[in-house]
Amino acid sequence: MDSGPAVGHPAALLPRRSRAPLTALEVLVAADAHGSISGAARALGLSQPSASASMKRLERTLGLELLARGTRGTHLTDAGRAAATWAREVLDASDSFERGVTALRDAPSPRVRLAASMTIAEYLAPRWLAQLTHDHGRVDVELVVRNSHDVMDLVVSGDADLGFVEGTSVRRGLRSRTIVHDSLVVVVGPDHPWAHRRGRRASLAELVAAHLVVREGGSGTREILERALRAAGTLLPSHLPHLGSTSALKTTVQYSDAVTVLSLLAVEDDLVRGSLVQIDVPDLALGRSLRMVWKDGADMPATVRSIAALVARQR
Repeated sequence: MDSGPAVGHPAALLPRRSRAPLTALEVLVAADAHGSISGAARALGLSQPSASASMKRLERTLGLELLARGTRGTHLTDAGRAAATWAREVLDASDSFERGVTALRDAPSPRVRLAASMTIAEYLAPRWLAQLTHDHGRVDVELVVRNSHDVMDLVVSGDADLGFVEGTSVRRGLRSRTIVHDSLVVVVGPDHPWAHRRGRRASLAELVAAHLVVREGGSGTREILERALRAAGTLLPSHLPHLGSTSALKTTVQYSDAVTVLSLLAVEDDLVRGSLVQIDVPDLALGRSLRMVWKDGADMPATVRSIAALVARQR
């Protein structure tokens, strides 16, 4: 024997009606509180005809007689008083919804922690962050600057949401995407003898024997240089002076007889100004890809996904 549709089954739901507007429910509750439509209109700052029209529309929507209308005025029917009780609950829930949404809107946005290698942090990240602010307004972003090896450690450990690295390889546990194609260049100061050579060239042997200053171990720039030298059949000399920032290397080279290898992104303006001079070293392949990395399997929050998409568009 069929006992009818189970509770919760779509067939057990009441036919769908148009939802009662909140403004009409406010008039109903005010009429119950003040005893009349005129009292409700005064309390809500409405004209009496407007309040009366709202009640008529509500009666049509609900299919109930909410007001008893007579020569001595109007008052709520029994159905009207019952509906007013439920309407208060609806208005309280609406107020709670508005307070919750306001709290979400006004709450500080969660901090996004980015980690980037030196070159990317100095020459690319400021442009990305400016565009992010333009597109999304205030976003709480912390940018941690490390060498590429340490950046990958931060992302794997969960201490950074996204990383940006310069090296030739990406460690296990990370996924990556190429964001920029870059090249390293050999540079000297304007007073260096090589700067005055015809063609501004130096041999590979001269480069290895020169007063080289380089980035520290773990940096993507150094890794690319070491790889290129190995591919050309030589090695980077041991015990070379190393510095932890691009700016320090540029200053050292500019005012001494030192030679260094840096990202073209980092020295473009210096080459134009003439404060540094690019030296061509044949057979030394120094092209590279800069990558965005993130933890494999990580669920990116919406803000992090927005940053990743923005960076990908900037290629």
